Amino acid sequence: MPDSPAIRGWLARSWYDGRAQPWLAPLALIFAAVTGVRRFAYRHGLLASVHPGVPVVVVGNLTVGGTGKTPLVIWLARCLQERGLRVGVALRGYGGRATAPQLVTSASDPVEVGDEAVLIAGRAQCPVAVGRRRAAAAGLLVSSGCELVLSDDGLQHLALRRDLEIVVVDGLRGLGNRALLPQGPLREAPGRLRSVAAVVINGSDATGLAASIAAPLSMTIAADELLSVASDMPGQLAALRGAEVHAVAATGNPGRFFALLRSLGCRPVEHAFADHYAFGAADLAFPDELPIIMTEKDAVKCRALATDRMQYLKVSARLPADDAARLLQLVQGCITKGARIHA
Repeated sequence: MPDSPAIRGWLARSWYDGRAQPWLAPLALIFAAVTGVRRFAYRHGLLASVHPGVPVVVVGNLTVGGTGKTPLVIWLARCLQERGLRVGVALRGYGGRATAPQLVTSASDPVEVGDEAVLIAGRAQCPVAVGRRRAAAAGLLVSSGCELVLSDDGLQHLALRRDLEIVVVDGLRGLGNRALLPQGPLREAPGRLRSVAAVVINGSDATGLAASIAAPLSMTIAADELLSVASDMPGQLAALRGAEVHAVAATGNPGRFFALLRSLGCRPVEHAFADHYAFGAADLAFPDELPIIMTEKDAVKCRALATDRMQYLKVSARLPADDAARLLQLVQGCITKGARIHA
């Protein structure tokens, strides 16, 4: 998505609140042709794809922007580890400047490896690797002893072969105007949802998307606690009720974070930045003494800039018990099948 806030806002309104712009239709046709040729080339071996030798589960999205896939990846990683499985997470490392694949820890520099990688390493407590070639990142995880690779994003990264695909859809925005980029928010046509193992709808299904999907799963993103950016000391979520705060979000869908804060009873002054934005001190130098609340992903980039009034909201994915069991059963079946194939 473009870095200009004005262009980002105009596109978002066109994609999700208005009608598709007819003059962008030729560009959407070109995009469809290019992606179609690319998928054909991978399917028929004209472009090389690599499998790391252990089951690969991709958690991705069909649309541009945040849908909640990273909290779901963290949830999956923790659940599978509780079952005794050695899990690793591979991702592109967007926002980081590293070019070579590398392992990531919670102490890694997000400037090098990206904010999401550092966040996942801290929250999932499992091996994490980034690489512009996800297959190389997956290889690092396998060499570290991982028995299953979760790919955060990468549904369209066909150079990494996968055993299971999970798509997360924002329940509030759905598929927008259902047009391909740049006329709409879609990276692939809506029919792609029929080829994945599971579709997880994040939040209330405001667009009625579930009616067109066979057995969709549901999840929500819930606030766990409020923590200091500087020290990770816990604050009081209850203190947000009725409070006016500066709300800072550099995510694919800042509106979801602002809505969550409003649901907690506070009055956010909204500051939306481009996804993976590199903050400077001036970006957070608001001319008052209001508290500053940011996302956990942004907090990992702002430790050195932190003041006493900066806090972040720690959130987690929550799935109904039946849906959680179904999703874990799908992944377990993928593991069992992979064990037979790669034995």
